[in-house]
Amino acid sequence: MSEIHSKIHNKIIREVFEFYPLLMRKKLLFLRELIYAVAAQNSEIGELEECLKWGEPSYLAKGGSTVRINWKSSSSEHYAIYFNCKTILIETFKELYGDIFCYEGNRAIVFNVNDEIPVIALKHCIELSLRYHRIKHLPLLGA
Repeated sequence: MSEIHSKIHNKIIREVFEFYPLLMRKKLLFLRELIYAVAAQNSEIGELEECLKWGEPSYLAKGGSTVRINWKSSSSEHYAIYFNCKTILIETFKELYGDIFCYEGNRAIVFNVNDEIPVIALKHCIELSLRYHRIKHLPLLGA
C-alpha cells in the first residue's frame, strides 16, 4: 500500500493526489497534514470533512470556511492553499503577516516549489479559516 493509500481513505480524493507530480504531491500532502494538525489542536474546530470542491481537495469544519489545496499544470512551479474569496480571510492574513506570504488576489496563498513554508503563520491562517463563521465579527478575526 502506497503512502497515499494509507493516509487517504476516500478513493476519489486519493486519485486526485495520485494525479499530481510526485514533488507537488508531497507538498500538497504536507499542507493536508497541517490542516489536520490544526483541527486536532483546537477542539473548537471539531471533525473535518474532506471532499472535492471544483476538483480540488477541500477541508471544512462546522462553523468554518472551506480550505482547499491544489496544483495546476499551467503554473507548474507553484501550488496553493485557497480560501473563500467572499470572506475577509486573505485581507486579514495580509494585515497580520504582510509579505511573508505570496497572495493571489483575495483567494489564495501561493508557494513556489522551493519556498520554505512559514508553518506557524500558515497554521494560524488555516485555524482562522476553519473557525471563520464563529469569529468573523471580531476585529482581525480575533487574532
